Amino acid sequence: MAVSGCTGGDAVQARTPEQVTGELPGDTVTAMQAAVEHAMAVSGSSGAIVGVWVPWAGAWVEGLGTTTPGGDEPVTTDMSFRVTTMTRPMTCDVLYGLVDDGVVELDDPVSQYVPSSPDLTDVTLQQLCDNTSGLGRSNPTLLPYALRTPERQWNPREVAAAGLGKPSTEPGVALTESDTGYLLLGVALSNAAQQSAAELFRRYVTGPLGLQATALPGREAAPPGEPALPGYRSSVADRAEGCVEPREYTELSASFGYTDSGAVSTIGELGLYTEDLAARAKDGDAFVPRWSSAKPVSTESDSWYQYAGGTYIAGSMIGQQGSTPGYLTSAYSDTGNGLTVAVVLNNSAASEELVGYLAKELAAIASKVPARSGETAPDAALPWTAEAYHQAIADRAVCPAEPAE
Repeated sequence: MAVSGCTGGDAVQARTPEQVTGELPGDTVTAMQAAVEHAMAVSGSSGAIVGVWVPWAGAWVEGLGTTTPGGDEPVTTDMSFRVTTMTRPMTCDVLYGLVDDGVVELDDPVSQYVPSSPDLTDVTLQQLCDNTSGLGRSNPTLLPYALRTPERQWNPREVAAAGLGKPSTEPGVALTESDTGYLLLGVALSNAAQQSAAELFRRYVTGPLGLQATALPGREAAPPGEPALPGYRSSVADRAEGCVEPREYTELSASFGYTDSGAVSTIGELGLYTEDLAARAKDGDAFVPRWSSAKPVSTESDSWYQYAGGTYIAGSMIGQQGSTPGYLTSAYSDTGNGLTVAVVLNNSAASEELVGYLAKELAAIASKVPARSGETAPDAALPWTAEAYHQAIADRAVCPAEPAE
C-alpha cells in the first residue's frame, strides 16, 4: 500500500514498506478468522470485515458472516461502514494541514474560532487534537436520543454543548477522553478556513491519498455508502434474549459524530489511510512533533499505551478504536514495519474496547508470520499476546458466545 500523502503544502512520500503480494499462510488465516468470529459472537454481530496486511508475508482481506442476523447474504469486502473514532486522526490531519498553510496555529485558543465558547481561552487547538482539553463527554448524555431518532440532524455545537456543561479539568495535564473536544475542533477549523469540514477532509485527508470511498458525509441520514455493511445495536432486552433481534442503524445522520466519529470508508481504504498515518508518525526512530508529547492513557495503563495526535500509541503501533450506532471499528498500523490491521463489527452493543482488543489480537497473530522467501521479518515483538486480548474480549462479552437455539 505504498502511497503519497500530505498534510498541507507539498506532498511527501509515505515511508511505507513494500507490501508482498499473495495470501497469508493458511494456519495464520484460520487463527485470525477464529478470533474475528469469536468477537462477532460475543458482540452480537452478524457480520464483520477485516483487513490484515503483513508487508513481509502477504495479506488477508475478508468479509465474514451475513448482512442480517440469521440471514444468508454474505458480507463482502467492498461494503462501506462508519469508521467511528478513526475520524479523529483525520480531523487532526486537517489541523496540521491548516497549520502548515498558515491558517491557524497549534496554540490558538478555541475561543478565537468558536465565538459561542468565549470561556475556552485556556484550551488550545492542539489540546483538542491530543485529547488533553479537560472537557467532558457529550456522547453519554445524547446517545439515547440518537438511538431513538437516528435520522435526526444535529448541529455540532449542540452536541458539544452537552459536554461543555459537565465539569472539566485543567487542560494540557492529562488525557481526558472527550468527543466534545473533537467536535469543537471541527467547528473551529471550519470557521478558521471558511470551508465545511467535509471540504477540509477532501483537501487534507482523502484527496492527497486518492481515497474515493472515504468521506465525512453530510447531515442527511443515509447509509455509509453503496454497498453498505448494515449496522445494528442490541438493546439490553435483546442482549438478554441472546442478541437475536438487534435494531438496525445503517441509515444515520453523520452529524451526530461529525469530526469526532462521523467519517465513512471501506476496509481497503481504511487500511491504506492507517498505514500512511503510521508512516508519517516517525522520522527515523523518533516520533514527529505531532506525536512526541504523548500522555499515558490512564494512571493504570501499561507504559507502552499512550495517546497523542488523535491516536492511541500501542507499543510500535498507532491507531484508534471506537463505536457509533451500528458499528464498532478499529485500525492500527506499525510505525516501523508497516503491519496494518483494520476491522469492523456490525453491532455496537459492546464497548469500543472490545474491537480495539480484537485489532490487537489480530496484530499479535500476524506479527509472528514468517517471511516469504527473499523477505525479512522484523525482529521487534509487540508488548502483548493474542491470548491475553482474546480473554479480554471474552470478559467484555454482551452476547452469548453460542447463539441461542
